[in-house]
Amino acid sequence: MPGKFEVYKDKAGEFRFRLKAANGQNILSSEGYSAKKSCMNGIESVQKNSQNPDRFTKKTTAGGKFRFNVTSTNGQVVGTSQSYASASGCNNGMKSVTECSKGATIDDQT
Repeated sequence: MPGKFEVYKDKAGEFRFRLKAANGQNILSSEGYSAKKSCMNGIESVQKNSQNPDRFTKKTTAGGKFRFNVTSTNGQVVGTSQSYASASGCNNGMKSVTECSKGATIDDQT
């Protein structure tokens, strides 16, 4: 089920996006971009690269939680997940990004 990318400006004036699942939950967020075009390119990269399981990297935080990144073909991180209490929750989050990013709408809040 498609989700929604929200494009917004943070307090520092940088452009960011977050991917929301159909239920409204944030499932992925970006770094800050100085240019809106770069932010939009980041969304395209997530849509493309999240369809390839090799583009996901899982990590365990110092506190024992789990999170993942979506990376581009050059290895650059284009999106970071929330923290999950379990590895299975993290795996479900990755599946959700794969499903929700495909065909997601873009809500430009800038």
